[in-house]
Amino acid sequence: MEIQVISEREAMRVLQLHSDWIEYEPVKKEIATAEKCERKLHRFEELLVLFVSVEKGDNEDLAEKLINEVSDFMKKLKVNKMLIYPYAHLSNNLAKPTAALKVLKAMEKYAKQKGIEVYRTPFGWCKKFSLSIKGHPLAEQLRVIESKKTRDEKEKAERKISEALKAEEKLESFWYIIKPDGKMVPVEKFDFSKHKNMEKLARYEIAKSRAVQQIPPHVKLMRKLEIADYEPGSDPGNFRWYPKGALIKSLLEQYVTAKTIEYGAMEVETPVMYDFHHPTLTKYLDRFPARQYVVRSEDKELFLRFSACFGQFLMAHDTQISYRHLPLRIYELTRYSFRREKSGELVGLRRLRAFTMPDCHALCANLEQAKEEMIRRFDLCVRILEEGLGLTKGEDYELAIRFTKDFYEKNRDFVNALVKKMGKPALVEMWEQRFFYFILKWEFNFIDNLDKASALSTDQIDVENGERYGITYVDEKAEKKYPLILHCSPSGAIERCIYAMLEKAYRQQKEGKSPMLPLWLSPTQVRVIPISDNFLPYAEKIASEIEKKDIRVDIDDRMLTMQKKVREAETEWIPYIIVVGKKEVESKTLPVRDREAGEIRKMKLAELVEEIKKKTWDKPFKPLTLPKYLSQRPQFYG
Repeated sequence: MEIQVISEREAMRVLQLHSDWIEYEPVKKEIATAEKCERKLHRFEELLVLFVSVEKGDNEDLAEKLINEVSDFMKKLKVNKMLIYPYAHLSNNLAKPTAALKVLKAMEKYAKQKGIEVYRTPFGWCKKFSLSIKGHPLAEQLRVIESKKTRDEKEKAERKISEALKAEEKLESFWYIIKPDGKMVPVEKFDFSKHKNMEKLARYEIAKSRAVQQIPPHVKLMRKLEIADYEPGSDPGNFRWYPKGALIKSLLEQYVTAKTIEYGAMEVETPVMYDFHHPTLTKYLDRFPARQYVVRSEDKELFLRFSACFGQFLMAHDTQISYRHLPLRIYELTRYSFRREKSGELVGLRRLRAFTMPDCHALCANLEQAKEEMIRRFDLCVRILEEGLGLTKGEDYELAIRFTKDFYEKNRDFVNALVKKMGKPALVEMWEQRFFYFILKWEFNFIDNLDKASALSTDQIDVENGERYGITYVDEKAEKKYPLILHCSPSGAIERCIYAMLEKAYRQQKEGKSPMLPLWLSPTQVRVIPISDNFLPYAEKIASEIEKKDIRVDIDDRMLTMQKKVREAETEWIPYIIVVGKKEVESKTLPVRDREAGEIRKMKLAELVEEIKKKTWDKPFKPLTLPKYLSQRPQFYG
């Protein structure tokens, strides 16, 4: 079996940091051919630092192209000092040392020719460093410099791009802001002074640029909290999930699934790959704006699914359906869906190539039934985002609605009803004619700390695929009819939910609040810290009582000071911290550090348990798979 992907060769990767200062010191040689250098502390101030990974196939032409781009950028920043820092950790496709050094020296040469004051750290050494990065939006950027050969390979790989994706890049959109009273105002005439996030959403969507130039804050947090990280042994956009992250992800999957089944959906499971040349599927591929992974197996060309549509629609085709069964709701949590997103768009958990997507379709008899069902699903999505993820409408996410002009003119009341339910203005993208299989699509967009928008919950009214897949139901007159199909993800990709929560936590931290995950998703909900080994048995007794109530608890039994244990618990965002010593043993009253309240509260153990159970009563529970004792845990990152 062979999987076709975009070649990642001949694409130099550079992390560019506008810095107040950097200090580095060579520690030891990593290769026999390491350059000679002084093993002392080096310091540079007010400069651009380039952390460079030279990949197989990179050459002097790429070096010159990089310096030309960086030189233009430095002029905008009004900085003329540069440090070239060989950094192998941006790629798993590294060039051989001799070839890499040749490219790095070429960069240095071209920078000098540009009149730049340039320095280069010694090649082949393990170095320790520290630096201070400036705080402006352009201070951190990732550059991927591609050769002509790489671009040609990518163009060849793009032969599987759907007609809908090509149309999406060319179609003309008309942008408005629609108010809760139904008034629609052209974007350029709307007063955004009280709607800053909506303004960010509008700018992002109208620009239609998904490329990322900076590393978003959640990337550092997902590593620091040992949730997830890039997997260098896989294709870009595929992640490894550490025990804490796997727990969070699993709980979210259970929660969204439970809420969707509660809404009335029937859970199914379908294959992960399909025949590329199946006549029905081929037509649908051309109508869906996504790029596919292509798989060859024996004499077949297959594609990896990018949604649950294919399997669910083929299943519905073979199902006997009466009008009495409608709306017919089918649900699957796809582990995984695959979209071959452009490499420049892949960053952290925001946009991936392999992701977990809750996918719920509803077959409806007609447009009126579809509109009624969509209102129910709109409410479902709001509950999941707000009660499950802890996001706030208008503060954390914004509504965008996309439709054809013809649909809007005939269904203004319905569109207005969606905006009224949102309770604040929504972004509108209107098309003169229909390019896709749907006539209306709405989505909740999270606005992150880089002012990027990412769709979470979404729903669509599909007017094509009932007929395309030969899905029929028998109406009251015993005649066969094609249903309309609603496509809904109640939460959006599970990975993107975690991205949104981490980005929100970072925002809270910037506002002076304590960042944290929702209590039910916190890997450790309670940490017990004995002042000394003498009180470990009492800490174990408390932990045992808490654990019996299906609350995740651990014990910090490490040989550290109590103060350091508390500080580390706080950096792990532990919601409740209990320090136990002689006083607690005698009084049976616990000093509970409540992260959310930001205070130490005197509580009986039963009171604490009752409070946690009340806050998490309708949420799924799973035990923590890490050892209960911190002394027994490995360190997964850092």
